[in-house]
Amino acid sequence: MGAVEQTIVVVEDDPSIADLLSTYLRNAGYRTLLASDGTKALELFQREHPAMMILDLNLPGELDGLDICREVRRHSEIPLMMVTARDAELDRVIGLELGADDYVTKPFSPRELTARVKAILRRSARSSLDATEIITVKEIIIDQRRREVSVHDQVIPLTTREFDLLVFLASNRGSVLSRKQLLDGVWGPEWYGDDRTVDVHVRQLRKKLDAHFALTTVWGVGYRLD
Repeated sequence: MGAVEQTIVVVEDDPSIADLLSTYLRNAGYRTLLASDGTKALELFQREHPAMMILDLNLPGELDGLDICREVRRHSEIPLMMVTARDAELDRVIGLELGADDYVTKPFSPRELTARVKAILRRSARSSLDATEIITVKEIIIDQRRREVSVHDQVIPLTTREFDLLVFLASNRGSVLSRKQLLDGVWGPEWYGDDRTVDVHVRQLRKKLDAHFALTTVWGVGYRLD
């Protein structure tokens, strides 16, 4: 049974899809709130402080799913799941770079989506309860208790997935980790997506941590943090 107190905002302009998702999520034990446009979605985010948001990328009005993702990430690290058209690969990559945690493509199975929601929220809860230690990798200081990363006393803002990926790499530094190992260790064995997700988040870590992030690509295998 899901956590009754957890609220999920479903942002979807198709009433039939929104109602279907809401039914499945409520049956799994979650409280759901629906928004059919970006303005309403942000209102619910600010007022309700949800545990998670599910965002359709194509929305009516001035704000689409990417705009919502960008705005939410300015204030919060709650899990975000994107819903995209099957051929919108570029949007999926952009969404992941903006800080989305997962994506599903239409048409999708509401049962599978609900399972993925459960997996993401379980992972998020474990991450928030984990570890009390500080990991140092050269100039990078990782404070797991505060979930904060800094370089030369400057805090580097990371998304939830970026932080968890950095911790996993740092905890296994010197070892070559395959994309499958990274997916299992960071996203969890329940993850349904493909391993390109790892590459997107690695690219973001490299961009944010710059030369301080001594990550080597081992071609045909995966990555190694030196």
